[in-house]
Amino acid sequence: MTLTKIRTAAAGSLAAAGLLIALAGCSTPAANQPSASASPASASSGAASSTASSSAASEPCAGVKVVVDSGALKQAAASTSTCVSVDGPTVASKVLDEAKIKTEGTTQYPNEIVCRANGVPAADFDIKHKDGTYREECKGMPAAFAYWGLWVKPASGEWAYAQDGLGTLKVNPGESLELLFTVDGEPAAPAA
Repeated sequence: MTLTKIRTAAAGSLAAAGLLIALAGCSTPAANQPSASASPASASSGAASSTASSSAASEPCAGVKVVVDSGALKQAAASTSTCVSVDGPTVASKVLDEAKIKTEGTTQYPNEIVCRANGVPAADFDIKHKDGTYREECKGMPAAFAYWGLWVKPASGEWAYAQDGLGTLKVNPGESLELLFTVDGEPAAPAA
């Protein structure tokens, strides 16, 4: 099931709570976000061929550059940048595993979305947003105003909001993969 379909299904269940518009804005690229979808590459599967390198933040990456940005939460424990060697199209979840990024889904969507990355946000952490505070319980769909977004950037292109989940999105050598935590729409997209 694609991330777009999951978010659309969740929007239906949240409509009574008045979150339909916010969730729809979260499930598709916003006007100021790139509209290109991150589509899986060819059906062949490449394997990650080596472990991550923590010095990849400023160096070119021949594999997949992996970025985790706690964004609006500003929690350095979750933020990292590394390069993962791959020899062909590789599923995003495997690339994150190779980068030693621990992700946690939700009870309802354990493999499709990210509720926590490297333990952030912690279950007891108050996420401040425009209407107060919120604590992520990782039961169903994360809040439409506070969530980890999955982004992909081709070797020579712009960031695009991923249209597939961790278990189906494939990335290729030369591409970048980013998990970005957004609160109330900020940051709207990864930094260059």
